[in-house]
Formats: sequence, structure tokens, C-alpha cells
Amino acid sequence: MAMNAPRAWLISYDITDPRRLIRLHRFLVRQATPVQYSVFHFEGSPAQMGRLMVEIETRIDPDTDDVRGYQLPARLQVDTLGRGSLPSGTALLSADAEALHALLRPPPSMGGARSDG
Repeated sequence: MAMNAPRAWLISYDITDPRRLIRLHRFLVRQATPVQYSVFHFEGSPAQMGRLMVEIETRIDPDTDDVRGYQLPARLQVDTLGRGSLPSGTALLSADAEALHALLRPPPSMGGARSDG
């Protein structure tokens, strides 16, 4: 894979201050796709992810907040429990829609779901 090729990333956060939490959430909703309230899917090159993390850093308190970015592997396994996060019939328009769909896939009615996307 080329160094500047888009990749799938998972960004998660734990923000201690409610005002910073709201600000960061609003910022990330414009940059990435929400998977859960504090978990987002981002598509971009490592350089784009680096720039996004720099932007995030200006919105947090590094002494009390925690933000993490994980590059997702090409073959992604996702286990889910509980309700799904997207309404039925929602279309995902993404260069990496398969990986994003695996993150957002609702589980079957009995137990957890396993996806080797």
C-alpha cells in the first residue's frame, strides 16, 4: 500500500470536561463517521490522520483527557452485542465501506455477531 493511500482508522476518546467533550464530538462529527458516541471511523492517509490528531490535541487537556487513533487492518474482525448504531436501510458511502459496515453492523437477535470483513 502506498504511503499516502487512504486507510481506515478508529478514533476513540475519553474527555473529562463536559464542554470539551461536546466541542470535540462536534468537531469529529464533521471529520469522521460516528460509530458510537465516543468512537469514530476516519478515512485518510497517515499524514491526514496526523493532522487530525494535531487538531484534536488543540481541543483537549492532555493531562486529563485520553484520545486514541488506531489504524484498522485490512481484514477486520468485529464482535458486537446490543443494539446496532444505524437505522435499517442506511447506505454507507465510503471508499472503505466494507470495514465501516463491519464496525456499524447490528448484531443478530441472539448473542453477538462476528464479522471477518
